[in-house]
This record gives sequence, C-alpha cells and structure tokens, in this order.
Amino acid sequence: MASDLQHYRAERVLHGNQWLNDAIVSVDGHGLIAAIRPFDSTIDQDYTDLGKVSLMPGLIDSHVHGANGCDVMDASHDSLNTMSNFFASKGVTAFVPTTVTAPVAKIRAALKQVAQSKKMGVAGAEILGAYLEGPYFTEKNKGAHPTEWFRELSTEELENWISYCDNQLITVALAPEKPGALEAIRYLRSQGIKIMLGHTDASHDQVKNALNAGANGIVHCYNGMRGLHHRDPGVVGAGLVHPNCYVEMIADGHHVHPTAIDVAHRCCSSRLTLITDSMCAAGMPDGQYVLGEYTVTMKDGVVMTDSGSLAGSTLTLNNAVTNLQQWLNLPLEQAWLMASLTPAQSLGIQHQLGTLEVGKRASMVAIHSDFSIDKTWVNGRLVFDAVATPNQEALCI
Repeated sequence: MASDLQHYRAERVLHGNQWLNDAIVSVDGHGLIAAIRPFDSTIDQDYTDLGKVSLMPGLIDSHVHGANGCDVMDASHDSLNTMSNFFASKGVTAFVPTTVTAPVAKIRAALKQVAQSKKMGVAGAEILGAYLEGPYFTEKNKGAHPTEWFRELSTEELENWISYCDNQLITVALAPEKPGALEAIRYLRSQGIKIMLGHTDASHDQVKNALNAGANGIVHCYNGMRGLHHRDPGVVGAGLVHPNCYVEMIADGHHVHPTAIDVAHRCCSSRLTLITDSMCAAGMPDGQYVLGEYTVTMKDGVVMTDSGSLAGSTLTLNNAVTNLQQWLNLPLEQAWLMASLTPAQSLGIQHQLGTLEVGKRASMVAIHSDFSIDKTWVNGRLVFDAVATPNQEALCI
C-alpha cells in the first residue's frame, strides 16, 4: 500500500552508477527500494526532505577486524554491536567480521559469536557473515599472524569451522602453496564460500592455478605476499591480471603507496575492492592495543607489532573512498562503488546491495559536500543521524 512507503528527497541520488538530480527515493515497509525518480512538486507532498545531500548506496566493509576499542576476537555481542554502530557513523551499512590466527578455541568462539550476533541483529551496520583469516598461512609473509598457531589444511577442519559458524562462514583466506590448497578451494567453493589468497609466498603459477580452481581474489594487495618483479610476477602480478580476481586494497597511505594503488587500479579497474582491515584501535587515541595474540602499538594512527610489521589499520571506509578519489583523480561515484558495489559483487550479493536500484535493499547513506556522513539507513531503518547522535565513548577498552 502507498501508505507503507517512506519518501526521501535529496539534492542528488546515485541511481545505479548515474546521478539523478533533485530526486525522490521511496522505501517500502520491507526495507526495499520501491521507486527512484525525479522530484515532482505536483505529486510529491508527503516526503522527508534530506536537503543538500547526496544519497549513496551503503558502504560494505568485507574485511574488518575491529574498531572503537572492540575486536571480533572478543567473541562478544557487545563488541560486535559497538563496532556496528561505529561503522554506521562512517557510512558502512554491512560488514564481514574477520578473525585472526589464534588458538582453535578462540577462533571457534569468535565464529560462533558472529553467527549468534547476526541472528540476534545489531544496532548499526548489519553483519553479513564471518571471514576466517588464518590459520592457513605460511611464515615468510605472516604479518601480524603468529606462526605457532598456523595449521595445515584439511576438509574435515574446514567443515568444523562452517559448523561452528552455523553456516555463516562466507569468506576463508589461505596461502595457495600449502599442501591440499586446491582441494580446499574446490571444497569451499562447493559450499558457496569465497576464497581469498593471502599471507603467502606463492609463485605466480601457484596463484594462477588457485584462481583457476575457484579462488576469488587476493587479500590486502601488496601486503603479506610475494610482490611484483619483472621476472617473477608473484602473487601481485597473478592477481592483478586474472579476470576473476577481486583485489582487496587498504587505501590509508601507509600500507600501499598511492602510485602502487594507481598501478593496481589500471590493471584491475572495478575488481579493486576497498577494505579497511581495521582493528580495535580505529577511532581510538594512540597507545597500546591487542590484535589477536599480539600487543601492538598505535602511533600517529599507524599500528605496528614489536617486530615492525603493520598490524591492521585504523582506516575508515569512507576515508578510503575519499583517499582513492583524490589520489587517482576519480569521480566520487566511481571510487564509492569500489567500496559498495564491488564488495557486494565479490560476495555474490549484488542483487541485494551495492547500488541504489528498485528492488534492492534500502541500505543507503546521505553525505554532505565535505563527505561527512549525515544519515545512514540499513534495510530502510535509520541507524545513524549526525544531528541526533552525540559523540560516544568506546564501550570496549
């Protein structure tokens, strides 16, 4: 019924990948977009005027460990809920809580909690499922993953992770040079799970074979992997040129130089997937924090282990978009879609999320001309309002 519809007027709306000026977005009682059309003063009387904002699809963080003092490995609903609210304030409407290498019992607890919290629901950005990052890595490019908890691949153990997560495990990262990697990739694909290749010293051919076997992409490109050399293209070279490879990128200016991001973008274009890889220090002051089994130090927003490895980021996804736009001189909509549509495509949910189109979920963000977030909706429900929301202290320290 028409009375069930909520109408929002904005100065401009990103409809698919095109701008529509002075437009109305109508949302039905199920939180789906019922219509997107130009504003018409002769028929549009009952609507919410959002003012001089751009209405955009909600951002999707497909690889994130924590924020605002909280971590996925806390295995706590309160932690995931706090992260959810923080992300909503940054324009994120959906995220994939990501584990780190740790003892099996800790990973199991984290996966179980992700599944439970998804079922219960969280107050801000919605949980899409869990991302198992580790323990199937190799030592040379371990990053902040402790080698003593690395494990060998087995289908039985993968079945266990899926069971612990109540079939809400949607992404698994692994090193493709490990024994049994191709078998594991084929098994995970048969279960509808996305496979990312990372923390690896694999050769170009090993990565190519893994991608041909069904792996979907590479984890935080350039970091934790064999780099690009003109006689040894490595993980980076294989990932950038493979047509089916999604390429995660941390655009914070610390993990990857902007020119290296430009190179990657020129190679893979819309396969470039902006992520944060953020950990609990995101949104927090400098100091010491815990990432998995490590105590890490944040200074000037950069988080390092004692050995000098980068340990996740403090990046927010809206800042990743503006960084990419400025560094590569891209139109806003093109950079934005790499953090909304591309992650949705990589997860196979582009028919539900990623762009504002009729029939899709009304997960959307209103932003000002200075890129600040005004409002965020998840499935038609307002979850963040900059005017109504006071600054809050972190709940999980």
